[in-house]
Amino acid sequence: MDRTESFEAERPRLLGIATRVLGDHAEAEDVVQQAWLRLDRAVTRDGTDIDNLPAWLTTVTTRLCLDRLRSRTPVPAEDPHLEDAAQDPWSEPVTDPADDVALADTVGIALQAVIDRLSPRERVAFVLHDSFGFDFATIGAVLDTSPVAARKLASRARAKVAQPAPEDALADWEVVDAFMAAARGGDFERLLQLLAPDAVVGADEAAVLAGTPSSIEGRDEVATFFNGSAQAAMAVFVGDRPASAWFHRGAAAVVFDFEVADGQVRAITFRAEPAVLEQVVRREGPDVR
Repeated sequence: MDRTESFEAERPRLLGIATRVLGDHAEAEDVVQQAWLRLDRAVTRDGTDIDNLPAWLTTVTTRLCLDRLRSRTPVPAEDPHLEDAAQDPWSEPVTDPADDVALADTVGIALQAVIDRLSPRERVAFVLHDSFGFDFATIGAVLDTSPVAARKLASRARAKVAQPAPEDALADWEVVDAFMAAARGGDFERLLQLLAPDAVVGADEAAVLAGTPSSIEGRDEVATFFNGSAQAAMAVFVGDRPASAWFHRGAAAVVFDFEVADGQVRAITFRAEPAVLEQVVRREGPDVR
C-alpha cells in the first residue's frame, strides 16, 4: 500500500478524532488535510522514515487540533513539537478506525458546550481518553507531558464535564481578560463585578523585590489598586492557566496569576520566580467588551 492509500485508510479515524476535539466537521477536515500535507513534506522533502504511520498521523492531527483550540482560547498558534512527530512517540498499536469512530459518539452532542469550556490540553486529554480509549502514555506523548500529568488533565476535565457551569458563566480565560480590560479602561464597576467579595492579592518574594505589593485584601481594595492600571500587561498562559504578565525586553518579568471560581476572581498572585516565568507562553487576548 502506497503513502496515499495508507493515509486514506486512516482518514476516517483522523476525521473522527479531529471532529470530536474541535466540535466542527469542516474545521476537522481542514486539519486532516494539513496532516496529509505534513506527511507528504516529511516523506518527500525530509526523507523521514515513519515506522508507525497511524501513531504519527494521530500525533500530528491531535497537535494541529490543539493549535486550533489555542487560537480560539486564544494561545500561540505555533507548536514546536509538531515537527518531532516523525520520531514515532509511542510503539503501541492504534485501535481499529471503525471502533474509534463509534466510540467517539459516546461523548454526545449535548456535552459539546461543556467541552468547549475546557482548556485546550484538558479537552484533548478528555476526548482522546474518554471518547477514543487512548491510554495515558499515548496522550502524554501527544501533549508532550508525562502519563501522570495526562491522567490529571483528563480527570480535571471529567470533573468539569460532570458539573457543567451555568450557560451564562464565563470561561476562566474570559474572566481574566475581562478583568484586565476593565483595569486598563478604568472601569471600576466592572472590576467589582468580576471580583469575589473576599478577593485578595498576594505575591511571591521575587515579585515583591520587583516592586509589587505583598498583600491586598477585599474586593474594593483590589479593584481600587487595579483601576486604570496594568496598561502594559499582556495576555499569557502559565501552564494551562490563563493569566497576564509584564514583559521586559521580550521576556516575562512578573506574572499576574489568577484564581477564578464561579466566574469571579478569587485571588491574584504576582509571581516572578524563574521557575514560574519559564512556564509563561504569550497569547493574543480577545476583544473583550
